[in-house]
Amino acid sequence: MVSILDDTQGAPTGPTTNGKEKESSATGTQTPSKAPKIPNGNKDIPAKPGAQKDEKISGAELKKRAKAEKAAKRAQSKQEQPAPPKDATKNTKSEIRSQRDTISPSPHQVPPKGQHSRTGSASATSQKPLQLRPGQQQAPTAEHEPRKGIQKLAFVSHLYGIPRRTSIAGAGKDVHPSILALGLQMGNYLICGSNARCVSTLLVFKRVIDAYTTPPNNSLPRDLTLHLSAQIDYLKSCRPLSISMGNAIRWLKLAISTIDPDLPEYQAKTKLNSAIDNFIRERITVAGQVIASSASSRIQDGDVILTFAKSSIVERTLAEAHRQGKSFQVRVVDSGPLSEGRNLAIALANLGLRVQYASIHTLSHTVQGVTKVFLGAHAMMSNGRLYSRLGTALVAMTAKDLDLPVMILCEGIKFTDKVSLDSIATNEMAPPHELGFCGTDVSKPGDEDDWRNASNLMGLNLMYDLTPAEYIHMVITEYGNLPPSSVPVVQRLSTNT
Repeated sequence: MVSILDDTQGAPTGPTTNGKEKESSATGTQTPSKAPKIPNGNKDIPAKPGAQKDEKISGAELKKRAKAEKAAKRAQSKQEQPAPPKDATKNTKSEIRSQRDTISPSPHQVPPKGQHSRTGSASATSQKPLQLRPGQQQAPTAEHEPRKGIQKLAFVSHLYGIPRRTSIAGAGKDVHPSILALGLQMGNYLICGSNARCVSTLLVFKRVIDAYTTPPNNSLPRDLTLHLSAQIDYLKSCRPLSISMGNAIRWLKLAISTIDPDLPEYQAKTKLNSAIDNFIRERITVAGQVIASSASSRIQDGDVILTFAKSSIVERTLAEAHRQGKSFQVRVVDSGPLSEGRNLAIALANLGLRVQYASIHTLSHTVQGVTKVFLGAHAMMSNGRLYSRLGTALVAMTAKDLDLPVMILCEGIKFTDKVSLDSIATNEMAPPHELGFCGTDVSKPGDEDDWRNASNLMGLNLMYDLTPAEYIHMVITEYGNLPPSSVPVVQRLSTNT
């Protein structure tokens, strides 16, 4: 029998066994296992009572017995579960703690950079990946993938700047629609050449001035200058301004500042539009005619004229000489990626001239038999150096070695007070993808085999080069024929006018 003592007595004794139980143990039969006990102060209560049916049990003891039975079932279910594999038990307590700390750091731990101190959440760029269980592999992330795209050269990194704008997305609300169209045309080389870009800019500014309305409590000279600055910034984002455009814009701002604030708005607009028309006619159109007349007088019958790329003033000079009835031959040397000389050769051939078109790679053979070299200019620097399309310096150098006269045709609006010693400090960097290596479809930038995806390829696409003054024989301008050392004089004359 199993005896249960009252709470007032001492600790209960274990269950007693009689002689029959001893005999059963001797014969090999097992006795029922003892139930687990739950401590209660100094007393232990058995889980399975063997008391008489008529004995009363309090509610507290019933709860304790129910808890004990529940604990026994849990222990039995754990024993019946199969043992886990050896690989799953490799994690020690320290590893488990480290994993737990990475997932939920302690409140005394300082949050990493990019993580909020209160919530503990981190951004996508600063959040650390969770530690994986043994046997799992982490998927490759974008940080470990090789970087694609053409690399930039370090010694010309200052020339890259902001990438060119290729669409009107993100343009300011104050930008005129004509300015939006002009910027895209310049960026795509639909309008190319220093004179063409300058004239197009001034003509579009006339539309901007006509559509402008002076805000209340403002004067036209002050507010119109700010309004034009927004248009100019958009043009710069599409392609850097040329030297002639910069000189024309400075002249226009000066003309706006000299307008009387008390002058009616429509009269001020009419005055500005008339001034723009006079500027284009005097500084570009008439100046080109004077230069073409002066340069054509130096062409004789039987001459072989060599030119590079395309220049509007050179084309006008050759056309003027042909109109005068002179018989001569023209050789056009060209280079990529723009290949502007192709259009010049076609235009001269349509006029009836004998034209030979060649690549710059054959310059040493093409220059044989040439008598004079006519070159256009993007700008003339104050130290007498020529700033023109890339490849001009090579043509001038080759002609100088053969003692051929190199004559530069340049309007006064292209003269600048800047000084440049090489073509690295100041230049225009075109997008490298415009180089278009042979066999490459430029219209498909996402191709995996595209040369632009090569991580070890560095693209350099300079637009201009610098020709030293010692390679130049003469500079023909609307102010006369001058040596390169007289460029500062012409620059002062053009500024004063």
